[in-house]
Amino acid sequence: MAEASPVRAALADAARYGLIAAALAFPILALRAEPDFSNKLVLEPRWSWMLGAAVAAFLVRLAVALAPARAARKPAAAKAPSGFAKKATKAFAAFGLGLIVAWPFIVLLTLGPSGALKWIDNYGVQILIYVMLGWGLNIVVGLAGLLDLGYVAFYAVGAYAYALLATNYGVSFWICLPLAGILAAFWGILLGFPVLRLRGDYLAIVTLAFGEIIRIVLVNFSALTNGDAGIASIPRVTFFGLPFVAGPKGFAAFFDLKFSPIHRVVFLYYLILVLALITNLVTLRLRRLPIGRAWEALREDEIACRSLGLDTTKIKLTAFALGAMFGGFAGAFFAVRQGFVSPSSFNFVESATILAIVVLGGGGSQIGVAAAAIAIVGGSELLRELDFLKQVFGQGFDPTQYRMLLVGLAMVVMMNWRPRGFVASRTPTIFLGERKTIAADLVQEGRG
Repeated sequence: MAEASPVRAALADAARYGLIAAALAFPILALRAEPDFSNKLVLEPRWSWMLGAAVAAFLVRLAVALAPARAARKPAAAKAPSGFAKKATKAFAAFGLGLIVAWPFIVLLTLGPSGALKWIDNYGVQILIYVMLGWGLNIVVGLAGLLDLGYVAFYAVGAYAYALLATNYGVSFWICLPLAGILAAFWGILLGFPVLRLRGDYLAIVTLAFGEIIRIVLVNFSALTNGDAGIASIPRVTFFGLPFVAGPKGFAAFFDLKFSPIHRVVFLYYLILVLALITNLVTLRLRRLPIGRAWEALREDEIACRSLGLDTTKIKLTAFALGAMFGGFAGAFFAVRQGFVSPSSFNFVESATILAIVVLGGGGSQIGVAAAAIAIVGGSELLRELDFLKQVFGQGFDPTQYRMLLVGLAMVVMMNWRPRGFVASRTPTIFLGERKTIAADLVQEGRG
């Protein structure tokens, strides 16, 4: 029997992908629940949406199947970066840091106080919170290689620690900040003990359960946490005792400025920027210490790590504790920024978003995690600006509802294109002799 032609095989393969896409899109895109005049939900068919998803999957798979195969290439020897490359990297890093520091002033000069409020808060403070959370989880997932699906629990511990201490005992934010980190680290150690012998899927299930347990406790322990109603009227942060309020004792009056809500937002921006930079600095320093090299050894091969005499118990507990500590810091900042916390702010979607930031950016890469946080969180905020899409898809279309769908699609694409993330380098902290490239047949995903 004659062998099928490549074009026919590609068409059959693409047709299968189109049918699978149509089946997956049927409950999501083909039917939409809308209330009628009697306030009952009715299903409105949108078959064109399902057909469009199937055709798109068919065309994309066909293009991939018919693309010429890339010739196998032998990995070239890794070259040390040239002096020009080092200078260019340092210059780019300095430019990026300068742009981040000057961002509030650039927006203020461009849009004015009223127009800049959204861009500093939603696109500045919000992104930096997730950058800090991503860097904290990067210690556990990227450096130590421990999958954690319940990282939002430490975020919640930090937020509720500040909310309870500030509202019940009047403790200031600057005192609560280290306490929130210590409490979150303590819970990180408690999580670490039950998972010492777990790896892979089992570790993911246990950490996922831990995150849900914390959320359920926050909901049901209403005597302490006020349940689903949350904790409101959380004291705001002050500028060394100067509150950001209108009046003779406020920040604006002290510096002879006209009162504006933008003052508090700008201060919060620089506060979370400092916290994020501290997280980055501590992580980079830890990577060069023996504990950082132990994390890398644990990530690459736990059995070999144990055979070298390293105490994997201490290594895992240290990774969970330090990662949780930075999550607690971010949680305390979240509480002081919002002035209100509730269990609904710490659901599994938040854990999935933080983990997606680390996976898409590249485990172990600080720059990659920051870039992924900007793309995911900033892209989600940009979806709110796409009101013109309502003229195309109807007035009931809300682009923000498809945020997680786009994140999932991005993860599928990245897993096929760059399995190790956008910045896929896993450079060891020390080298023995000359730096070399690991051959592709020695590692599962290509170059080491």
